[in-house]
This record gives sequence, structure tokens and C-alpha cells, in this order.
Amino acid sequence: MNSMNALQQDWAINIQKDIGLLNNIANVINGPFHIVNPKSFADNLSSFQKVLKSHNIAGQVYFGKKANKAGAWLTEVAKLNGAVDVASIPEFVHALSKGIQGKNIGVTGAAKSDELLWLSARHGALVAIDALDELERAIKIVTNTNDKLRILLRVLPSNSPNSRFGLNSKDIVTALERCKDAKNHIIMEGFSFHLDGYLVKPRVEMAFALIDWCMKAREYGFPSSSISIGGGFACSYVEEEDWHSFKATLNPDQFHAGKTFSHFYPYYQSPTGADMLNAILESSVENISLASKLIDTQIQLYLEPGRALLNGAGMTVFPVQGFKKNDEHGIVTVAGLSMSLSEQWKNSEFLPSPILIQRGPPRPQNPISVMIGGSSCMEYDVLTWRKINFPAVPRYGDLIIYPNTAGYQMDKNESEFHQLPLPPKIVVTQQDGKNFWRIDK
Repeated sequence: MNSMNALQQDWAINIQKDIGLLNNIANVINGPFHIVNPKSFADNLSSFQKVLKSHNIAGQVYFGKKANKAGAWLTEVAKLNGAVDVASIPEFVHALSKGIQGKNIGVTGAAKSDELLWLSARHGALVAIDALDELERAIKIVTNTNDKLRILLRVLPSNSPNSRFGLNSKDIVTALERCKDAKNHIIMEGFSFHLDGYLVKPRVEMAFALIDWCMKAREYGFPSSSISIGGGFACSYVEEEDWHSFKATLNPDQFHAGKTFSHFYPYYQSPTGADMLNAILESSVENISLASKLIDTQIQLYLEPGRALLNGAGMTVFPVQGFKKNDEHGIVTVAGLSMSLSEQWKNSEFLPSPILIQRGPPRPQNPISVMIGGSSCMEYDVLTWRKINFPAVPRYGDLIIYPNTAGYQMDKNESEFHQLPLPPKIVVTQQDGKNFWRIDK
């Protein structure tokens, strides 16, 4: 089984049928490019915000910026009074330049630089403190500048005791004592965590644990009015039946050179996106839902979705540069590198099936099985090891579209290897039934 048809939004299907638009973009770019659709992102963000509102939960949705570098998303965040999660000075500055107010910027990541801590204090951003030495540096910075720094204390997850992120119970108590000493400069607003995986129950249990820490912190005189449950909101890329069939029939023979993989992203999941947030809020511990607990304790809920806000919001396009046939299947080479499809660089495979857009004169429609490689000199520069069916033999100038790549795929590992330029991001918008495009800045 080699068909994993992607779940796609109407805008994406419409673009794939708009051959004139694709030809226009391809002729101008003359290489691979990414297409992004800000409206899909805005719809996803609004869905999360509506779930909070429906439960009467005060809080904020922080877009996990690391999932995609495009500026178009940030404009939508600003329009919807959302927030952005960053981990570097360039990300921070980019957010500010797109209209995000400092108070709506969250700063996470490990061992933040002094410069980033200072910038955060100057703009009123919310910083997740990950270690005691980071807290000491932050206290020194704001004491010397007479600024105040808003912080959350990041908690070591109980189900990941070996994680390199977060403070254990002993360090949290020490941190609370230091924050009390520096109460004129440190505003300790609450606690945060981030979990691997995409399950509801562990997030609910950790959220209740953080509420308990907020109650403890209030004994020190802190407001402790917020918790952040991080990201990891599930997405589905393919139909449930296709996903289960793929797993049931998985065999190295399905892949070029008998390639095997250590893992795959769960390309079908449930619940997903804002529905997963709803499930988290409705889940209970000791017969009280998380939503009720937050309201009773007057605690705000922050979350940091990345992939889930980008679900359905982008695709990646590679021009065909060559084709040859081996004994069993075809080998397609595209203009561009597998670094622009990041899953390939984690000993895994991006499974939603790519789509062939035929350009030029008509040709015989003889189905063929192919794998797809990049244009570098590296044997392992492969976009799709899986043998997939195309309706005709690909030829030079055709386009191959990988659907739904906005979340962590299209720019996470890109480089200018071979001195090839990075693929630009093309923003598409719709007006009066027509598609328009521009290059993202």
C-alpha cells in the first residue's frame, strides 16, 4: 500500500488546480518554493481562542514560532490579539516588527542569553525560567537596570525525570525563595511545563500539579495566577483508514533500497488541535474538571501550539529536474534538497503522498511507481523513499507538491548546501474568487 492521500483544505486543492498560478510562481522562482496561506493559520488560532472563551477560561494562545519562520503568521497573531512564543533575539525582534506587543511575547528555551533576558524585561515579555543559574542572571540584570521581569518557573515533568528541561521540586522551592528576595524586580506569575507526545491525560495531570504549585507560591506572596501547558497539540494529516492500513502492511519492500525507519510521526490522531484543548479542559482529576479548577483558583491558562496552528496552512513545491528508470521503479530528481522536508532528517519519512502536477504538452498516462530524491550529490538526499504511484512519467519542468508542510517541515533543517538559495515562502490570498501571491518577508 503506497497511497497516503493527504487531508487537505479547499484552498490547497484550489491552488493545485490553478495551473496558471503555479506556472507563474514557478517561472519567477525557478526553483523550489513553499506556499503559505495565512487565513488557515488565523482560523486555527481562532478555534483555540474560542475553546478558551467557551469554557470562560482566561488565558492566551502563544504561537510556537519555531515551527515556521514566515512573517505572515505573525501578522495574523497581531490581528487576533494572540501571542508568540520565541527562544532567540531574532525571533523576539521579528515578532515586535510584525506588531506583537511585548506583553504578548513568551520566551522559552534553554539557558537564555543575558541579552535576551534584558530585552524581555524591557518589553514586558513573559520568561519561562528553566534553571537556578538562569534565575540568578535574570535577577542581576533587572536589579542593575531597575526593570521588572515577568517569569514562569518551568517544572520538570513527572513522567520525564531525565529531561534536560525544568526545575525539580527542590529547585522550585529554592527558586521561590530567591524570587521572594527579589520581589521588587521579579514578578513570579506562575509555572509552566512542556511534554513530549500528544496525549491528553498526562497534560491534564501536569496542569493540576502546576495549580498546586501556584497555591504553594501564593504562600510566598506571589500572584501565581498563570500556568502554561506548552505545545504538543495533535494533528492529523491522512485518513484514519490509510494510516492503519499503512502500519498493518509496513514492509521494507515498499521503500527504495529496502529502507527502514525507526519511527513515524502519528499521521492520524484524535482528538486534534482545538478539540484536543477542549478535551484537556473537560478532563477531570478527583471529579473536578480542569476548566472548573482553573476558574475556582482564578488561574489563567497559557498554551503554546506550533504545528497545530499551521495544520493545513502550507505546502511545498519542487520542480522536477530529472527522471530515470531502474529495474523496479522510477527515480525522480527534483530541484531542491530534502533539507526542505525536515522529517527526512530524523530517520523518518513524511508520509502524506506527494502530488504530480504535469506541465507542458500532453503525454501518455501510464501509471508508474517512483521514489523522489534531491539534487545534491548525497546518496541519502531523498525526499520520499517510499515507492509512490504517479499517473504518468514525470518529466523536466513538472511540479511535485508535498501537502501540509507548514508545521516543522518546510524550514526547520533548510540550508544553502551546494550554495543553493533557500526556497522562498509564497503567501497566497484569495479575493473575488481569484488567487494572488507575493513573497513573504
